[in-house]
Amino acid sequence: MHVIVTTDGSQASLQAARQFQVIADSREITEVTVLAVVSPYAAAPFANELGPRRATGQTELSYRRDAEAAVDTVAAVFDGWGPTIHHDVRSGSPATEIIRAAEDLSAGLISMAAGSRGLTATILLGSTASRVQHSAPCPVLICRPTVRGV
Repeated sequence: MHVIVTTDGSQASLQAARQFQVIADSREITEVTVLAVVSPYAAAPFANELGPRRATGQTELSYRRDAEAAVDTVAAVFDGWGPTIHHDVRSGSPATEIIRAAEDLSAGLISMAAGSRGLTATILLGSTASRVQHSAPCPVLICRPTVRGV
């Protein structure tokens, strides 16, 4: 089975990847694609909490680099685990691109964090996790952050 593990550069998404790895059977999983989606709008940079902070005045290219760094950090969770690991950074609406990746890759599962940008962002912008779980072509595992940080 091919699994997509998403990251938005947050600690919650890193913790969700760790939670998935703890509960998943690596013998049943053939491939894992770690996916980040960068907004095509310069006003909405990729917020990478998993790598070094960059100076202000970022560009679309630096947002992509931040997303690639976050994907690399999350992919490292799966080092030596067994399945083949792929890195993917796309541009567009996060929910749309996650669903498109699942279709393109014939994914058997999407694993993602429940939310990481706070209640205000969830209320104002809607929930990517909610949109994905309602429209994905496969099951969606939503991982909530824990206090002890699995």
